[in-house]
Amino acid sequence: MGRPKSTRVTVRDIAAAAGVSPATVSRVLTGQAAVSEPTRAAVRDAMHQLGTPESASATASAAAAARRAATPPGAVFVRCPYLLTDYFGTIVTAVAEALDRHGRELILSAGGSAQRNGALAGLPRRRDLAGALLILPVEESAELERLRRQDVPFVVIDPRTPVPRDIAAVSASHFTGARNLTAHLVALGHRRIGFINGPVDWLASTSRFAGHTAALAEAGVLIPPELVTSIEPTSDWGHTAAARLLDLPRPPTALVAFNDKAAIGALRAAHERGLRIPDDLSIAGFDDDYLSRTSIPTLTTVRQPLEELGGLAVSLLLRLIEGTALEALHVELATELIIRDSTGPVPDN
Repeated sequence: MGRPKSTRVTVRDIAAAAGVSPATVSRVLTGQAAVSEPTRAAVRDAMHQLGTPESASATASAAAAARRAATPPGAVFVRCPYLLTDYFGTIVTAVAEALDRHGRELILSAGGSAQRNGALAGLPRRRDLAGALLILPVEESAELERLRRQDVPFVVIDPRTPVPRDIAAVSASHFTGARNLTAHLVALGHRRIGFINGPVDWLASTSRFAGHTAALAEAGVLIPPELVTSIEPTSDWGHTAAARLLDLPRPPTALVAFNDKAAIGALRAAHERGLRIPDDLSIAGFDDDYLSRTSIPTLTTVRQPLEELGGLAVSLLLRLIEGTALEALHVELATELIIRDSTGPVPDN
């Protein structure tokens, strides 16, 4: 039975009846393009069922009410399905600070259990959320696309796999950073370089390895398969991978690790073998976290703009929540090569 026409219908009433968010109702009523036709039809049906007047003046009034309902700060769901260690912790902290500046509450889902809690499927039904930020999401692109079609504003930070072109994403320039790092080693005379890469299904791993390969190709060098290994990006895995590479009959003269943690593990493996860094072996990392500045020797690495990634993602998300079109949906921020004490000229053998 429909609601009496004399009763005031709110935007939240329409949203609840249509199974969408108040922000989505606002976008429908104000004629914004970023809403699918099935969703528009669901909102119109809900308005009809609730007895919402459809005159031009009433629609304008409803649109104004929608803007008022959608504008007040709503919570932002931040999902980081990993331990909040240095890398992820830095990004989440930057996100939290940026949201606080805009008066937005943060609802955090983090840790390994977040990989299995099915949180994304429930986002369209969350009336308390204005949007979401997904850090290195474990979901495949098809599931992210399905979430986008349900008109949930969200931004992906550091995509794990390639995301569809119509989904907003921010990342660092992994390819360029890796190419610059390996080019630095090539300039020091290194040609036999071992690569301790990250997980094979991470976009950052494939992009960085492509950068490493490009730098060596410019020097006329192909990377032998025995000099490449893939690991989970931890110190222990880095130690194990470095030990295997350093125990080859013809070991590399330099090691490039996926991140600074893995590079620290490589330093330990080199120390166990009595190798001097960088006289006997050069080692480099990626990220420029605090480990790279406190290790002995200090690590040559690539600085990722982690704070900027978090801040930019919040800025893009707020624009999506407001219904503002984005000039670019996929944004890469520049990395920076940081040369320290762990790399030097190729040893004379």
